[in-house]
Amino acid sequence: MKITSAAVIGTGFIGTVHVESIRRTGVLVKGVLSGSAESTKRGAENLSIKTQYQSVAEIAADKDVTVVHVTSPNALHYPQVKELMAAGKHVICEKPLALSAKEGIELVELAEKTGLVNATCFNTRFYPMVHEARSLVKSDLIGTPRYIKGHYHQDWLTLDTDWNWRLEAEQAGELRAVADIGSHLIDQIGFVTGLEIVEVMAELHTLVKTRQKPTGPVQTFTIDKTSKRETVTMSSDDAAGVLIRFANGARATISISQISSGRKNSINWEISGPKGSLAFDAENPEQLWIGHRGQANEVLHKDPSMLSPEAAKISFYPGGHVEGFSETFRGLFERVYSDIETGSRSGAYPTFADGVRSLKITDAIAESSKKSSWIKVNK
Repeated sequence: MKITSAAVIGTGFIGTVHVESIRRTGVLVKGVLSGSAESTKRGAENLSIKTQYQSVAEIAADKDVTVVHVTSPNALHYPQVKELMAAGKHVICEKPLALSAKEGIELVELAEKTGLVNATCFNTRFYPMVHEARSLVKSDLIGTPRYIKGHYHQDWLTLDTDWNWRLEAEQAGELRAVADIGSHLIDQIGFVTGLEIVEVMAELHTLVKTRQKPTGPVQTFTIDKTSKRETVTMSSDDAAGVLIRFANGARATISISQISSGRKNSINWEISGPKGSLAFDAENPEQLWIGHRGQANEVLHKDPSMLSPEAAKISFYPGGHVEGFSETFRGLFERVYSDIETGSRSGAYPTFADGVRSLKITDAIAESSKKSSWIKVNK
């Protein structure tokens, strides 16, 4: 099936990244839809896009649109994806896929019924050195992983004047930092190790107790110094600590924070086995650290000519030419689009089923924090 064009729902930070990355694949972005007619108009003009949709129904009825990217607030994912797939559109949805595993399972079942290509946007799998780490684990370089430590730390919500829709439960859901960024870390660890999480012990923290909410809209990663503000009591997590048990007996300790000053976007993990260790940090995405017990440690620099075939396939530039955040989206989109056009199901990207698995894990994390106990992850 030839892709005629794509549409994007959402014109904020991530929506803009989607538009730019879609264009780099060669696919036409026909139109966008945002939260209001005004924001849709502004987003379309900023992105030089002709069509300004007025509703999801209008996108669903547009025969020129083959695939839709959903980057709207979390609470809208489930109803929007459901409407789009019912209309025969292939969908790439930002995480979380829905606000609950139950809703996510419905979307998986709808995707299976319709046969449409579906993807959950765990784009951070698509750093070349993350794929390389996965290949090295598969090749038994470090042995079977048995202990993992990791963090995903940012600082964009450090101040009590920082604000975004992700702070509003009615738009983002019960979880904040864990659902927004922790899900990426957990997905990345699972992708690299191949291990299944079976039980979690978590403590969620709300350390910024009140915030000064602007009366006007604020885009992600922007600072509003002009709007009038009102004091709002916070309940969602801005940080968390999670202990993890895997099916093979391995253990992990992870930290999640959006209030860690100086950490802009640090996805960091270290995976240890009996033969060695691997470590990666997304703020330095061109390198993979390889740790040894009885010899000098190594740092492997990204160079497609020296990487595994899987990692080389998602490397767009020669060694020494830095690939970062935006390339991870392009790497994911190209594989989704290939399946749409060939009618295949390559398994080369995270699907709605991966989105549901993530929801089951984050649901268990939320329950664990409430009960202060270990919680099994539903299968």
